[in-house]
Amino acid sequence: MRSPIEKVPGPALLFCPADRPDRYQKAAAAADAVILDLEDAVALPARDFARESLIGSDLDPATTIVRLNPATSSQFTQDLAALARTPYRTVMLAKAETPADLDALTNLRVIALCESPLGVRNAALLADHPSVIALMWGAEDLLAGLGGSSSRGVDGRYRDIARYARSQVLIAAAAAGKQAYDAVHLDIADLDGLREEAQDAAASGFAGTVCIHPKQVSVVRAAFRPSAESLAWAHQILDAATISANGVFVHQGRMVDEPIVRQARRLVSMESAPEIP
Repeated sequence: MRSPIEKVPGPALLFCPADRPDRYQKAAAAADAVILDLEDAVALPARDFARESLIGSDLDPATTIVRLNPATSSQFTQDLAALARTPYRTVMLAKAETPADLDALTNLRVIALCESPLGVRNAALLADHPSVIALMWGAEDLLAGLGGSSSRGVDGRYRDIARYARSQVLIAAAAAGKQAYDAVHLDIADLDGLREEAQDAAASGFAGTVCIHPKQVSVVRAAFRPSAESLAWAHQILDAATISANGVFVHQGRMVDEPIVRQARRLVSMESAPEIP
């Protein structure tokens, strides 16, 4: 029997470069969880300092995630050595591609970041690994790995190949009883675009959206909080389902069966999403 979905932080996670310890507390306070990044956000010469800063930090382990360098990277072993000197046990593995990449992380809670062609193709295998609690996808490394030049069209929307990867990762996570996080929105000033993508992520079943700037957090939180209208609808459906003696019934001219009831339950479960600070 598949185990129940393990609760992971969300809906708004925020990256913070691990070589900027002066930002740790502010980032942690701004979001539902902070991701201390030992990988792409840190220049190679600064990674030793980033690891020392990680060791010296004292954030809440329940809401702190450490992004590790890829398992095939020369930095990976050093990252694990530093991590072992901290209380943090939730990690994000960059460029996860095969279950073997996860074998050194058996005592950790892992968010596998699928951001290469092989990682997206193997999303289901990664999701099935017992250490994995969630998947995330990434567009820019994926497009680079495909030999592409941009994940988005001139209208700012993702290209079809990026949307395909996004769907693959979400479905793989759900099929394994895990959760999934949506990719970062790189245009910090484009809050409308972020809002649209985060609303779609919430409606599609993602557990959250990862942010790269504190001003994105409130937008993501609001997007994952159901509207008053959708909550009213969900409560009406659940009330009607309780009264109905049939597996299928009609509510306001619309057929309602178990999948619709489950969608209503999902909306009600999101009712307690964090308020915008």
